[in-house]
Amino acid sequence: MSRVTITVLGGTGFLGRRIVSRLHHGGFRLRIASRHPNRSRRLFGSDTDLLQSIPVDIHNEGSVQKALGGVDTVVNTVSLYVEHGSETFQSVHVDAARRVARAASEAGVRRLAHISGIGSDPRSPSKYIKARGEAELAVRDEFPEATLIRPAVMFGTDDAFLSPIIKLLRRMPVYPMFGRGETRLQPAFVEDVAEAVAVVTRHPDADERTFECAGPRVYTYAQLVKIISDALHLRRPLIPMPFVTWYMLAGLAEWLPVTPITRNQVELMRQDNVAAQHAAGFAELGIMPRPLEEVLPTILRNT
Repeated sequence: MSRVTITVLGGTGFLGRRIVSRLHHGGFRLRIASRHPNRSRRLFGSDTDLLQSIPVDIHNEGSVQKALGGVDTVVNTVSLYVEHGSETFQSVHVDAARRVARAASEAGVRRLAHISGIGSDPRSPSKYIKARGEAELAVRDEFPEATLIRPAVMFGTDDAFLSPIIKLLRRMPVYPMFGRGETRLQPAFVEDVAEAVAVVTRHPDADERTFECAGPRVYTYAQLVKIISDALHLRRPLIPMPFVTWYMLAGLAEWLPVTPITRNQVELMRQDNVAAQHAAGFAELGIMPRPLEEVLPTILRNT
């Protein structure tokens, strides 16, 4: 296999570090660009000919240009779930995404893969969802051949989706649901999404395409909680809780050092998170996604 240099922006994050592992094992030369290169070295070891960790400030054009210089492919996994100070959905999801796409175009990068999310919509009243949708437009405006990858809500060890559910089920005698638990979800295993991104970097027909990476099964939120509680051998009454109450609790939680839930997560739980009926996805990339039930025992052992 020819060795191609790939920059992974946000390569130490929940999805990013798994993408790095996939590409590294595939023999590619990688540049991991993140705010904390020492964290990258702790995860993947010291710099070598095949793996280099460098600092990047996605808000600084020169820093981004340095991270992308001389590479063949760029994968942008940078995202934000809680706004704080100058780190806003606009500055991270839209402005920085545009900056990366422009720098990639100017550097002559062959392929850009931008990680977005199912449900992204520039017309959404939600600041978070709207910014993700505007980011897609900004990326395609600067780099028309960019590949957009929209994962469904992702699960895996140390995730921000199943872990809070598991902890609540273990600690509380009843389980408070989002609304009546009727939101439809099609969760994807993070390792499968990482594999999809790795495939895209070498797929001959990925340019200008959008892939919606969703799991093989659709659940209501209530069904999903019931599956988890059964796996834990727990019986917990599921209590409906109005979304307005969740907004209030999430607003308070965002002031904590470790935020258990954010308002944008509540907003996401108000709308179905499933792939469009005819959207390209895992199948077009030759991947058979694993259902939640198959991976859940491992997640429970590590949560």
